[in-house]
Amino acid sequence: MQLTVQGKQMDVGDALRTHVGEKLEDINSKYFNRAIDATVSFSKEGHGHGQFRCQISIRVGRNIMVVAENETSDPYASFDVAADKIAKQLRRYKRKLRDHHERQEQSPEAEILKARDFLLASSPETDENDSDGVPLGDDPAIIAETAKNIETLSVSDAVMRMDLAGENALLFRNAKHSGLNLVYRRPDGNVGWVDLAETA
Repeated sequence: MQLTVQGKQMDVGDALRTHVGEKLEDINSKYFNRAIDATVSFSKEGHGHGQFRCQISIRVGRNIMVVAENETSDPYASFDVAADKIAKQLRRYKRKLRDHHERQEQSPEAEILKARDFLLASSPETDENDSDGVPLGDDPAIIAETAKNIETLSVSDAVMRMDLAGENALLFRNAKHSGLNLVYRRPDGNVGWVDLAETA
């Protein structure tokens, strides 16, 4: 497993790098021994409050990322809690991920839709109006744009990938009927599923 440990606005010493490497190798060997790469980022947070944020991203298969983060007053503790979250997620989905790897080795590459992912944020208030006299200040501005792949998955695989990546929603192509579907985390903690094919 290729490991990258980086610090933002802080120096990550050799002792912390060694601790991170040993713990992630232990987690990897315990659950799969197939992790491709891992990135661990440490940053100082809180403007003088001495908080350290640790974010861990581990790629355990093609297009499968496991992500966790934590923030405490100690970088070691922050990493340990985030690593425990990673281990818990891998333990929860161990059988499903193992089956996924076996299916990927046996089946040809599934068609993947290409899409664009946009992050929108409100633009600053302005006094300008468009041609219809509507103020432009309420229009959101696009502040980030990235390429995304929309994969063909079962609903349970989509829920697993959403959980592992720590996302609130995942758009995918349903393996049963090739229609676009969406799974999302509801405010009550349950998972919602939107199946466009059922309404057509």
